[in-house]
Amino acid sequence: MNVAAIVPGAGKGARLKSRIQKPYIKLIGKPILARTLIKLSKNKRVKEIILAVAKEKITYAGKKIIDRYNIKNVKLVAGGRERRDSVYNALKAVSAGIDYILIHDGIRPFITDKLIEALLKAASKCGAAIAGVPVKSTLKIVGKKGFIEDTPSREMYWEAQTPQVFKRDLIEKAYKIARQKNIKATDDSMLVEKIGIRPKIVMGSYSNIKITTKEDLELAKILLKEFL
Repeated sequence: MNVAAIVPGAGKGARLKSRIQKPYIKLIGKPILARTLIKLSKNKRVKEIILAVAKEKITYAGKKIIDRYNIKNVKLVAGGRERRDSVYNALKAVSAGIDYILIHDGIRPFITDKLIEALLKAASKCGAAIAGVPVKSTLKIVGKKGFIEDTPSREMYWEAQTPQVFKRDLIEKAYKIARQKNIKATDDSMLVEKIGIRPKIVMGSYSNIKITTKEDLELAKILLKEFL
């Protein structure tokens, strides 16, 4: 099973209110992105990593992340205006002989080998698998005027995470059609759903957080001490 990991890492950091782009913000001494890449590079299934960063950050990411932390088998590509553009650019750089594509947020550093293995096992049977966790909070459907219209049962609702793993031909087809039809999606599995595939959801972890706010960053500092 030959796997390529695609890592979108072109986030701006607006919600963190930082002048430093999100992937390069330090988490106890190392950039968040570096921690994510190090973890992926050590996984025996991952044969190559394609990292999509802002065009103006390609040299910086090469020197300050990849070279500095000696991360092997990484290809750098220019990210796009939106996440889907970054992933599409990365897909074009995947080497021949790769069977599965693992897509993982650059600012989600608490990935585990156990989760990767579970996702690959599910994707090998179903074609597509994503990490996720059941929602804990009560959900409300709210109308445009701010009034609650319904309270759905939360039993069937999950919060999607990454990694998301796909057979290569499926995700390439999904992205090709998405670009042709200008389909917008908030995660990669939505595009696969659009071509009639139902991804399998695999239990992720509530610790597998995406660092997008100051509160996330503070929580990540606590988690990192346990993670290490």
